[in-house]
Formats: sequence, C-alpha cells, structure tokens
Amino acid sequence: MEHQIVMKILGIIPARYDSSRFPGKPLLDLGGKSMVKRVYEQAQKSKLDQVIVATDDERIYNAVLNFGGKAIMTSSEHPSGTDRCLEALQKSEGNFDGVINIQVDEPFIHPEQIQKIAHCLQQKNTQIATLGKVVSRKEDVLDVNAPKVFFNEKMLATTFEREVDFDNNTQYYHHVGIYGYTSKALTEITQLPPSKNEIKKQLEQLRWLDNGYSIRVELTEHKSFSIDTPEDVKKIAHLL
Repeated sequence: MEHQIVMKILGIIPARYDSSRFPGKPLLDLGGKSMVKRVYEQAQKSKLDQVIVATDDERIYNAVLNFGGKAIMTSSEHPSGTDRCLEALQKSEGNFDGVINIQVDEPFIHPEQIQKIAHCLQQKNTQIATLGKVVSRKEDVLDVNAPKVFFNEKMLATTFEREVDFDNNTQYYHHVGIYGYTSKALTEITQLPPSKNEIKKQLEQLRWLDNGYSIRVELTEHKSFSIDTPEDVKKIAHLL
C-alpha cells in the first residue's frame, strides 16, 4: 500500500481564444453547450477541491461566469497551458497543494480520469502525473498527432514519442494529455528553458524528463476525444 498524503487539489482548465488551427474553440457549441462548459461540468463531477477556467479572453471569461462557473483572467503571453496554470494557481484564493491541468479541447473527459490523476498526486514522491491508454491498431500507433508514452515497471515515464517504428511484439500506449503537478513542481518546471528534445519533438513534457523530474503514469480505459480542428467536430457528432 502506497503512502497517501491528503492534498488540496485545484482543477484548472486553460482556455485561450486564439488557436492557430481553430480560433474560438472553447466557445464552440456542441449540442447546445459550449465546449468549455462541457469540460467544466465533467471536471465538477470529480472530487477536486475547486475547478476554475484560466483564460486570456473576456468572451470566454464571461461565458464561464454566465453558466455559473469560476474563471480567472490570465496573461495572453503564456507559451503553454502549463504556464497559464501557474498564474491561475498564484491568483487563486486558498492554498492548494496540487494542480490538475484539464484540457479544454476534451469535452468528454471522464471524471474518473481526473480522479486517477488526483489519486496519483497523493502518492508519496509523485511530482507530476499523467495518463496512458492501450492502443493496438497500427494506424493509431503511427499517428504522429497522437503522442505515445513509454514507462518502466514502476510506472514512471521514460519518454514520449510522436513517431515510432511499429513492432507487433510491443504494447503501445497513447498519451492522454491531462497532467497533475504538485504546486512545488509546477512552480519549478515553468522556470525551465525548453530542452533540445522538446524542441525537436514538440512535446513539452520532455523538458521535465530532461531536467530530472519524474512523471508517474496511470492507465485509463476511457478513450479521449480531442477537438483540434473543425473536422474533429464531425468525428464526435455521434457522442452528442
């Protein structure tokens, strides 16, 4: 039995308006609800101490307040959602021991996935936590837009890759892009300069590994549906 720590955990949904591939995405109407509202409602079903949307746009900020959610205005200069999470943490009332970064483009995020990250954060010595899901189809493994996570027997990530050489004898795991950090780890990793690995593969989490931070991986059975382009909306129509 792993030693558990009682932590106060803040769920943050970073939501910027300007996306290169899909501007205004958080306000996209999906079956009568905005995407940000769907994500917020799913996050509220988990047992986090608080959930907030961190945005740089007044349209998103007002939309969240209008549906009764909590929102914080943050800088438009942040290079990543991780940096936005730190500002939101610093501006939040109450002392939180951990933060879960919940992607705004996953309207069907399962509350159990958020709970798994929260549980993981409460294990002793966890700095950062994320999720992986078994992937078997060759075309899914070879999809460079869907990063794969590799980990050791202690369930600690060893690397993340976009491109892999498919091998029938290897079990691959999709990386599900939700992160939990202790507040201390979040404060520290946002001060790190990008690593060569990160720049080459365009994966921010490699910066953390390259600097000696451990990333604990939990497995999930829930498929994640990320909306990155207008075409993706058609793919999830059946789920609405």
